[in-house]
Amino acid sequence: MNQDSARLLRITPQQLRAFEATARLLSVTRAAEALYVTQPTVSVQLRELADAVGEPLFETIGRRIRLTQAGETLQQTVGQLQACWQRFESRLAEIHGLVRGRLRIAAVTTAEYFAPDLVGPFAAAHPGVAIELAIENRDRVVERLHRGVDDLAVMMLPPDDLPLDAAPFLDNPLVVIAAADHPLAQSKKAIALSRLTKERWLLREAGSGTRMAAEQFFEEREFAPNVAMSLGSNEAIKHAVNAGLGIAVLSRLAVTQELAATQAGSRTRSTTRGLVELKVSGFPIKRQWSVVWRHDQPLSAAAKRFVDYLRAAKPA
Repeated sequence: MNQDSARLLRITPQQLRAFEATARLLSVTRAAEALYVTQPTVSVQLRELADAVGEPLFETIGRRIRLTQAGETLQQTVGQLQACWQRFESRLAEIHGLVRGRLRIAAVTTAEYFAPDLVGPFAAAHPGVAIELAIENRDRVVERLHRGVDDLAVMMLPPDDLPLDAAPFLDNPLVVIAAADHPLAQSKKAIALSRLTKERWLLREAGSGTRMAAEQFFEEREFAPNVAMSLGSNEAIKHAVNAGLGIAVLSRLAVTQELAATQAGSRTRSTTRGLVELKVSGFPIKRQWSVVWRHDQPLSAAAKRFVDYLRAAKPA
């Protein structure tokens, strides 16, 4: 065994925990608070870890710290170690005929409207499984897939540069929404896309699955929308549309409550505000939600059970 390998074998779990917390929070003070230890203790562990690695793991920029290239690589490795250990725990549970362990799921932001309804019944039926659900934008979910830190991901458009398996489980129609007082809101006939050339379009940020699907739809029809604003969340888009700033493409799942509230208000004539779905030719864009996982990493028993559950369940 060479000297470098012997030095690396002296790395302790405490040092890795201190590093993981500091890398995640980018603060030694906050890492110490999260680990319930003193700040000098974390500083010593980080210094000893850097000595063992032979490279600085953090650099100071003003009053802040950031990961060095070696630190970024170690952060990815620590994530892989955690995932590997969780798979080991799941395998032990399988040996004993139990569905136990930890299930990590990353879901894109639009999935927040139905993901809790999916996870809740599964969690109740499998109390031995600790579930971690992370809601992120699509770019972050893809980055997590690259790092292999999650068991499963819920998304509409999986990336094509990773070895993935996918199981579609829910329709995801994309619709055009407008304020209830929009001139076209009461149209009974299908609205030609060409009539919306001068409309102000509000789209999700670049990289969003909803935006990618909308842009693909527009490109296929040689339609150039007047994109007036890009917004980073469905909620921001709904507020902007309701304020009359433009029209937008969103998942119908993201606006179900608002559309129902507008219909109820119009029946009672209690309001003229709210959101409506425009009847635009070619819409809704038909897409599906899928649960995806890397087929180069073995699925835990809990993840397998969750995939089977999604294939059989129909969310409310």
